Amino acid sequence: MTQTVQLPLWLFVLIVLFAAVTALSHFLLPSVRWFFRRRFEKAVARLNSRLKRPIQPFKLARRHDMIQRLIYDPEVSREIALYAEHNKVPEAVAFQKAHEYARDIVPSFSAFAYFSFAMRLAKWLAEAVYRIRTASQNDVIIAAIPEDATPVFVMNHRSNMDYVLVTYLASKTSTLSYAVGEWARVWPLSSLIRLWGAYFIRRHARGALYRKVLSRYVQMATNGGDTQAFYPEGGLSLTGALQPPKVGLLSYLVEGFDPEGARDIVFVPVAINYDRVLEDRVLMAAHARGDRRFGARISVAVAFILRKLWNRLRGKDTRFGTAAVAFGDPVSLRALGKTEDIDALSKTLMSRIEAVMPVLGVPLVATALGRKGPLNVMELEAEVAQILERVPEQSVAVDTQNITDEVARACRHMEQHGLIAMQDGAWAVSEGQQVAVQFYANSIAHYLPEAHELDDAASASDYSAIAKS
Repeated sequence: MTQTVQLPLWLFVLIVLFAAVTALSHFLLPSVRWFFRRRFEKAVARLNSRLKRPIQPFKLARRHDMIQRLIYDPEVSREIALYAEHNKVPEAVAFQKAHEYARDIVPSFSAFAYFSFAMRLAKWLAEAVYRIRTASQNDVIIAAIPEDATPVFVMNHRSNMDYVLVTYLASKTSTLSYAVGEWARVWPLSSLIRLWGAYFIRRHARGALYRKVLSRYVQMATNGGDTQAFYPEGGLSLTGALQPPKVGLLSYLVEGFDPEGARDIVFVPVAINYDRVLEDRVLMAAHARGDRRFGARISVAVAFILRKLWNRLRGKDTRFGTAAVAFGDPVSLRALGKTEDIDALSKTLMSRIEAVMPVLGVPLVATALGRKGPLNVMELEAEVAQILERVPEQSVAVDTQNITDEVARACRHMEQHGLIAMQDGAWAVSEGQQVAVQFYANSIAHYLPEAHELDDAASASDYSAIAKS
């Protein structure tokens, strides 16, 4: 037992390495993990004390555990068997396909990344680009939602800034889980979005197995109290007006809801409007082509953010007017009971979004000039005042006691955007910009029965002029 054993140096080094790894994995690493886990739990507890709706355990579950729970769900297992039978493949192959879908969908939420980085970025970007206005009823509506209910924000989709704006406004209340499409599958944006709790949806994946994995994840998250946010329109509005709703995610939520369960689902309609939609030219060009292929690139967005940062550091106010958010009357699924007509529910939610759509300066001026043609300053102010008389008070997002300044500010933004110009002492729509002006007027056209939405037969030359301006 005391004899000397000679070993090659490489073998001795290998043995020492294995011993070190074993010691780390069995003695040191568990203690380190426990230490950081305790610090994380204390940090989350402090954070939850500041939030109106604390982060639920579901949100904090490890991504690996969530994927395992999802793919071994009984409903997903049944769908795996059906997929294998229908496609004549072994169940192991179908199971691997479900596992790929689950990995694609399930986020890897990080409370640190969400609150230390995402919230600050959202706050800075939102306030750098817009003046933010919120409706007076917003806080009241959120406070009235029971603590044992899961809020689901149902929003109209006007701009990709919607994500930033609503995330920023909801930061003092709770965390949000978004459903995002293929546009976000760009490095490093995709990794950040997963850390912020969003989950990806393949818009063109129509297979039953994929839909089952997605629906079960959405249902698990909702039943676990994870606040959700989605756009029933399914994509950005190309005309500025509200689009007919789609029922995909809404149907998953309703189908997985148990009226006798412990947790209610409360839909909160959210109306968002802007004085300036950053992607307006891209959206109108897509509408003219009749497709949804957007030409914007991630490099353009990054360059835009850097320019805003540089101008902000130089003390310049380069904001594009106002962005406003208003919450409508919530809809409780428990109060509705067993809901069979998903289409009717989606239309109800869209009508409640429409009812509180914020009315801002640029849409007002666009409506006035679109209806009456060139107007001098006094005529324009009078026309705007008349339009405001027909708008519900809760939807007005301008200072009605100071119409002169509101109209002047809106005209300045529209002139800088190339939409209108002063001609012979009157404000008039610039040549080739009629479609663009109507785009902004469409956001509040539902308040004016005689107002006409964007004409689908608008000439290609109008759209060409918009794209070049």
